[in-house]
Amino acid sequence: MTSLNQALGHDGHAHHDSGEQKVLGFWFYLMTDCILFATAFASYAVLYRNTAGGVSGKDIFELPYVLLETAALLLSSITYGFAMIAGHQGHKRGVLAWLAVTFLFGAAFIGMEVNEFHHLIAEGNGPNVSAFLSSFFGLVGLHGLHVTAGLLWMAVMMFEVIKTGLTGRALTRLNCLSLFWHFLDIVWICVFTVVYLKGVL
Repeated sequence: MTSLNQALGHDGHAHHDSGEQKVLGFWFYLMTDCILFATAFASYAVLYRNTAGGVSGKDIFELPYVLLETAALLLSSITYGFAMIAGHQGHKRGVLAWLAVTFLFGAAFIGMEVNEFHHLIAEGNGPNVSAFLSSFFGLVGLHGLHVTAGLLWMAVMMFEVIKTGLTGRALTRLNCLSLFWHFLDIVWICVFTVVYLKGVL
């Protein structure tokens, strides 16, 4: 009996260590993503004045609309936090409910961003018009692709929790997604400040 308890304890400790290693590895991934976004921000900083005689940020950015986008994404970060609290308390239904709310906020953000891009392109302000617009679409679109990937990941995690429950593996994956989602919020605050807020001033 003692040897069985020791074996179970060893297995639990091994799983805990494995989860910590996965989270640490995901931190390393986020560091590489920081470099990717830093490159995109640097490109925008160099090119945003090169409008080729066309529109600038003052002409095309609608700050109230972008504020709504920002609110949707920031609220999604809060609701994801509630999902993680429910997860650590073992409340499966709470996790699924808060993830669903988070997904809706994230989907609303992407929907608004796609609408913004469609509106700009329809008015003849596509990414091929000037270096400014190319760098704008590149930076904002890169962030949007990451949010879309996060939404797909979130949908997969909801399915996993429904199917297998709040296992140690599921909680580790939810922790990694939490890091990713909050990271995207921080990046968006930088995008909002550097691109939109500075662009309309």
